[in-house]
Amino acid sequence: MSATTTFTEHRMRGPVHGTGDQLRVAFGSTAGAVIEAYDFIGFGTAAALYFGSAFFPSQNPLMGTLSSFATLGVGFVARPLGGIVGGHLGDKVGRKPVLVASLIVMGLATFLIGCLPTVAAVGVLAPVLLVTIRIIQGLAYGAEWGGAILMTYEHSPWLKRGKFTGIVQSGFPIGLLLANLVFLVSVALPGDWKWRVPFLFSAVLVIVGLIIRSKVPESPVFDQIKDAGEVVKSPIKQVIVEDWRNILRGIGLRIAETAGYAISITFMISYLHTAKIASSAETILALCIASAIGIAATIGWGALTDRIGRRPLYLWVTIFNAAWAVPMFLVVNTKVFLAVVITVVISYIISQNALAGSQGAWFPELFQANTRSSGASLAYQISAMISGVTPFLTTLLYMKYQWAGPAILFLVYSLIGLVSTLMTRETWGPKERCAAEDISARTPLDQYQRDIAADRLVQNVEE
Repeated sequence: MSATTTFTEHRMRGPVHGTGDQLRVAFGSTAGAVIEAYDFIGFGTAAALYFGSAFFPSQNPLMGTLSSFATLGVGFVARPLGGIVGGHLGDKVGRKPVLVASLIVMGLATFLIGCLPTVAAVGVLAPVLLVTIRIIQGLAYGAEWGGAILMTYEHSPWLKRGKFTGIVQSGFPIGLLLANLVFLVSVALPGDWKWRVPFLFSAVLVIVGLIIRSKVPESPVFDQIKDAGEVVKSPIKQVIVEDWRNILRGIGLRIAETAGYAISITFMISYLHTAKIASSAETILALCIASAIGIAATIGWGALTDRIGRRPLYLWVTIFNAAWAVPMFLVVNTKVFLAVVITVVISYIISQNALAGSQGAWFPELFQANTRSSGASLAYQISAMISGVTPFLTTLLYMKYQWAGPAILFLVYSLIGLVSTLMTRETWGPKERCAAEDISARTPLDQYQRDIAADRLVQNVEE
């Protein structure tokens, strides 16, 4: 398959200059992504700091943390199923219905966590309820990403798809910042209210998100597929049969980012607390600083892929991550707060944000338009199972090998990402960019005319 053919297959649907709704769609998708991230990430923070004693009391605090991280992992294991369901429905009934439904389910589940009784009140029923709700969270979050990214990608101008999908990916650091700001404030509250208030607060965010998302139009690409009668009967089955190699490559690419984040951020929160390197307030403050910078960084990384390509950025960042595995622990072990902040910032804005910024446009471009939701969601969410069990596995390694165990595991994940990058084709190289620039410059801005002209010019590019 030639580069031009690949370019045609992934971009001939949808107007070259965007739909005119691209900003509204991007912000609408981002609003939901913020809420989803707030809900899901808030659980990770609570698991690291509070859930061990509230739901898994033990004479050994590390064992309580281990149990709470296991519950954290359950949600990640459920995400592929959510990705399958959400991806299938996204290709069958549209991207927008999946966005709205996943937001409602996620919001209700998160609110209920804030209402849960602890083990002191109801005994073993408390962790059972927590695990059940965590599974529901995972299903909803698994369905969320594909719809949000594809809605934005398919509304955006060809030449700025990295930038606009980067806006959606910035929902992750925004949600992280918001969640940790709420936890930073709630740390002064008495007893269980320290962790209950952040979860109860999600109800407000869900209402705001639903209002924004209800005004977002459906993807023009899905509308075209439906009008042309090209909706696939079983998109999940078709994408697995025809595109399983790209699914596997996507899984490897995601492991470097999401599993790496599970070590460099999620586990690091617990490590700083357990090793008495930083207090809970200092740890959350460091995360707030990193996530605030990460908002602009993620958008910037996405925009950079529009200029240099998706693959080169991923290549250099995975190499950096491999080199950063040991130094990030050596730096925080100095127990100097500034060093802790610098480490968290580097781990977040480079090791995670840069890879996430690349994925927004790269993953959709690896799959055909009528199975794109299923393919991208599968690749994105299956890797979540590995990242979900990573804090648990990392804690075990720490118990046996101290910080060297997590450092080596981070190195392994980085190398998996590097190998996957080398095995994945570039979808936005010089040929694709030049062709898109030519089409964009010569295509009228009128909606109908630009679509027709784009189709004709694409044929000329192929010839």
